[in-house]
Amino acid sequence: MSIREQLSNASPGFAALPVNGHPAAALPVGSGYRALKRAVHETVLERVELERLARIPLEQVRHEIGLLVGAIVDEDKVLLNDAERRQLIGEIYDEMFGFGPLEPLLRDPTVSDILVNTARQTYVERRGKLELTDITFYDDAHLMKVIEKIVSRVGRRIDETSPMVDARLPDGSRVNAIIPPSAIDGPLLSIRRFAVNPLQIADLIAYHSLTPPMAQLLQALAHAKVNLVVSGGTGSGKTTLLNIVSGFIPADERVVTIEDAAELQLRQPHVLRLETRPPNIEGKGEITQRSLVRNALRMRPDRIILGEVRGAEALDMLNAMNTGHEGSLTTIHANTPRDALTRLENMVGMAGMNVPPKAIRQQIASAITVIVQAARLTDGSRKIVSIQEITGMEGDVINMQEIFTFQRTGVGQDGTVRGHFRATGVYPRFAERLRVYGVGLPDETYDPARRFEI
Repeated sequence: MSIREQLSNASPGFAALPVNGHPAAALPVGSGYRALKRAVHETVLERVELERLARIPLEQVRHEIGLLVGAIVDEDKVLLNDAERRQLIGEIYDEMFGFGPLEPLLRDPTVSDILVNTARQTYVERRGKLELTDITFYDDAHLMKVIEKIVSRVGRRIDETSPMVDARLPDGSRVNAIIPPSAIDGPLLSIRRFAVNPLQIADLIAYHSLTPPMAQLLQALAHAKVNLVVSGGTGSGKTTLLNIVSGFIPADERVVTIEDAAELQLRQPHVLRLETRPPNIEGKGEITQRSLVRNALRMRPDRIILGEVRGAEALDMLNAMNTGHEGSLTTIHANTPRDALTRLENMVGMAGMNVPPKAIRQQIASAITVIVQAARLTDGSRKIVSIQEITGMEGDVINMQEIFTFQRTGVGQDGTVRGHFRATGVYPRFAERLRVYGVGLPDETYDPARRFEI
């Protein structure tokens, strides 16, 4: 079937225009443009020699694809101006060598999340708010091809027997996909964008995510090898904060990172990155976070950074923190610092060891010194809402004291959350450790009279 015949089947989306006095195919409008792109794309695939393209530079590939698309359009007398031709060539190139309709979103630096709800609907997050886009796929099969292209590049697989997968894009962005039968209405794809230029602590201060005294404290804690856990809900900025804090680790230390999907961007020269692996189609070959933590202990690390603790590896992480790997860092899903401790206790129980609850709490209190609580507020902003110190045990309860807090006071006319950061006035026990490491902070850092309004 020619392009003209295929377009005639999609006539509701086109407006017929003549070419040189002869009836022409239609000018693409709305859904008709998608029909044109699909028809041209299929014709290109029929004519192109993919093996030959793989052996020539990408710029030459793009040029040859452009010539071929132009020839196909001219053959069927499809009326397109120069801008529309360039758009069509670019999108077909993206289909063949990129991730199809997702490419414009992946090139947009303002997009932080891409959420594909089946082939018919795509949302993005900008500045903490969700927006519906006009991006769609031809059908579920088209979306499945994009998902398979993403996961195959990192050695993962997805099919009916294994309908869920975590993967990453070449730029490090985190990808989650789930397909039928687990996804009832069609394939679902979520992409958590990976910043090309990672945020720095100065950016968090500028965004009012924390205050200069809080930033100085986090830098001092990392330098003084204080074991720290970043706690928060989904999308609260835990990994971003972990990446920033890890940036304060001295360059002469050997650091091992362990993640499900590699996201951390450490700039130190001596960093070893480890990543988990799911089981193969036969159910074998799985590499868990717990096995990687155990292996990391044999790699002579100065510090271990665990992207997120979510299971039995919590026990091995606590053991590492208690046996000479001071300054280790991790994140955990929890709504409050106290909830984080409860989740840690439950995760240690997943290890299958018959340990009394009090003994587990004692190990947690001994291993972890500081919990930093991140939150995503109703206006989409992310803030560090609490920094708490673990001070030990009292009976069966882990004692904690808050050092910094964010208190909400209301909502502005534009919907932004109003409030202030302040110190609680508690002088932390770790202050002496900071002084010994040469990064002691002045007493006014903990002055509760100093408020930072936003």
